[in-house]
Amino acid sequence: MQGGSNGIGYGLKYQARCIADVKADTDHTSFLTGTLSLKEENEVHLIRISSAGTELLCEGLFSHPNEIWDLASCPFDQRIFSTVFSSGETYGAAIWQIPELYGQSNSPQLERIASLDAHNSKIKCTLWWPTGRHDKLVSIDEQNLFLWSFDTSKKNAQVQSQESAGVLHSLTGGAWDPHDYNALALTSESSVQLWDLRTMKKTNSIDHPHVHNLDYNVKREYTLVTAEDESGIHIWDLRMLKFPVLDLPGHTHWTWTVKCNPEYEDLILSAGTDSAVNLWLASPPSSDELTSESFDSPNKRVDPLLNSYSDYEDSVYGLAWSCREPWIFASLSYDGRVVVESTKPHLPRK
Repeated sequence: MQGGSNGIGYGLKYQARCIADVKADTDHTSFLTGTLSLKEENEVHLIRISSAGTELLCEGLFSHPNEIWDLASCPFDQRIFSTVFSSGETYGAAIWQIPELYGQSNSPQLERIASLDAHNSKIKCTLWWPTGRHDKLVSIDEQNLFLWSFDTSKKNAQVQSQESAGVLHSLTGGAWDPHDYNALALTSESSVQLWDLRTMKKTNSIDHPHVHNLDYNVKREYTLVTAEDESGIHIWDLRMLKFPVLDLPGHTHWTWTVKCNPEYEDLILSAGTDSAVNLWLASPPSSDELTSESFDSPNKRVDPLLNSYSDYEDSVYGLAWSCREPWIFASLSYDGRVVVESTKPHLPRK
């Protein structure tokens, strides 16, 4: 199903790539987004949906010293978030705190409460412990995985452990398993790597090149979704990695990002460089079906597309579901346009 946008929009001043749901804000549906300007002072915007649900309001506008390549919101404190940033060829990562008294008019400064400064190569992303108040977070660069212990009261972060992925693997990102807090999935140029944080060792891998992004299905254990250049979207059962259990067609150009819904099982968003966001309802076959003779193809292709949002003028790199209102999502195109949509009209009736 093709469709334009009935969503509500918000414009950033500069180009941008990343947006995150503020999971710890239980009173409002809110998102954080950061800009990617090479020449200008960059900005972090805290935006919220109005109480009437008809507009996006800027609740905070903050200066950020460098280009923002990754942004992640702390799951237990709505005023804390992390960024990966660059200045020329130099990359860094830090944890920031929004000041208590903030508003758009006075543009107060963010407080850098910890620097993740142990990296020697290009940093790709940070991952917070999936849920609740916990002091662990992960940072990933092209060669290494770091596990940090973060102390909010002392405002510092210490490396708890680190491990190299090896010079043959150029890491590009990752996701934390919401069902097994000791497990991570990392993307690299040639494969998806599964890691155990207790041993800081790789436990398995999926040999698929050009995986841009991945996400775990929060409601279905052992299920991982990957977005790839030209082969679309693959859904994997982590207990049997030889083939994906389901393929989705993806996008007409590169499929750049995928996000699994935090509440509705098998509801998936994808976005790409074809300036579109796709909404899927993709139910992989059960374990019984996979092992039965009736399941004739290990990567049976279906097209469970609920809707395609095509009212964008640039590549869409950022996607975020709302945890507070899980039928709502925010998208961010490279030209700095945020659009918030409700998927309620497209959800199957129970």
